[in-house]
Amino acid sequence: MHVTGRLALLVALGVLPLILLTSAGAGPWTVVGGWLALCAGLTAADVLLAASPRAIEITRRLPERALRDEPVAGEVRVRNLGRRMLRARVRDAWQPTAGAPPERLRFVVPPGERRGAPLPLLPRRRGELRSEFVVVRSDGPLRLAGRQATIPAPARLRVLPPFTSRRHLPSRLARLRELDGNTTLQVRGAGTEFDSLREYVRGDDVRSIDWRATARAGTTMLRTWRPERDRHVVIVIDTGRTAAARVGDGTRLDAAMEAALLLSALAVRAGDHVHLLMFDRVTRARVTRVDGSGLLPALVDAMAPVEPQLIDTDWDAAFTQVRGLTQRPALVVLVTAADDPEAARAFLASLPAVAARSRLLVATATDGPGEAPELDDAAAVYAAAAVERARSDADRVREAVVRAGGDAVSASADDLPPLVADRYLALKAAGRL
Repeated sequence: MHVTGRLALLVALGVLPLILLTSAGAGPWTVVGGWLALCAGLTAADVLLAASPRAIEITRRLPERALRDEPVAGEVRVRNLGRRMLRARVRDAWQPTAGAPPERLRFVVPPGERRGAPLPLLPRRRGELRSEFVVVRSDGPLRLAGRQATIPAPARLRVLPPFTSRRHLPSRLARLRELDGNTTLQVRGAGTEFDSLREYVRGDDVRSIDWRATARAGTTMLRTWRPERDRHVVIVIDTGRTAAARVGDGTRLDAAMEAALLLSALAVRAGDHVHLLMFDRVTRARVTRVDGSGLLPALVDAMAPVEPQLIDTDWDAAFTQVRGLTQRPALVVLVTAADDPEAARAFLASLPAVAARSRLLVATATDGPGEAPELDDAAAVYAAAAVERARSDADRVREAVVRAGGDAVSASADDLPPLVADRYLALKAAGRL
């Protein structure tokens, strides 16, 4: 049972008969008791005449997946299985991060019929959103009171990473087409593949002249080259405790996902094979042997439910998993926190074994340099010293990665994805991948 604001208004209106009847000689307590009894009788009658909230059927229309921070057009439909007119208010039990409207949905459903109401959602957090039930309030004809019930109605919405770094993809694809020989620019380097022959143009590298083809054609012919295809790119995302640190507007794990998605979209267009591993002490997500247009949907679907774990990452176990993904030399991209020498000790100890058989790139999302603080008090001096200490520690870890045979990059959450993509293109251009 529930009561509405109309009942409170009705009780308040009892002040008027109280004044009129007491002035006519009636006792005040008699008037108050009679008015309250009348209100109670009307309330009881309203509850009895209200349609049963359990004699209904709740269905939802929702997409299975949606992007974070993108509006979702949902719908709640109510079917009246009873014999009375249903005047209902429905509250859906989504968590606050689903972005459901605070207002209750209102329905007026005749017996045996079905009505729907829009339920717009604006998910603000990646992962699995669930609603297990709805709360239904069925009002009586007078709208003074009614019946209330909780109806099981499970629903699920998987919120995917937004892939905001997609805006950097067109410019990187243009550079990839240049490297791939689709424009007039041709590249040559160790590890590139022969593409085609064309006539020599003044200024071309004479070392690329094909003398046999020149003899057959009667004019100077030049070999052109393109970056090798069918390479393997293994992306390892650290989901340990360092991934929970706030970087920019999100966590370090969110920035790692953006970098992985942009690199994957670029690598699959280049004809390479992409493998994803999200790991701390166990495998949280794994995508392998998926190519072409199905790669990005598989990646975002695997990433969606993964959250940082407040434990240290077992890097020996992680690199064992990496070796199981591909037996061929590959580009291994580790997205982790490489900015604290003490925290990175176990990580750095495991790097030489990986760098010995694969090309290694370590990427770290940071807060960025920020503005130089004004040293006008002791607190500002200590803050500036802490910033410099953090930069010094990050430089030490970066130097250790280079000594282990890898390469290290660090940037803000917004700048890291294009930076990793540029390093991939640079390796392609140099024939090192």
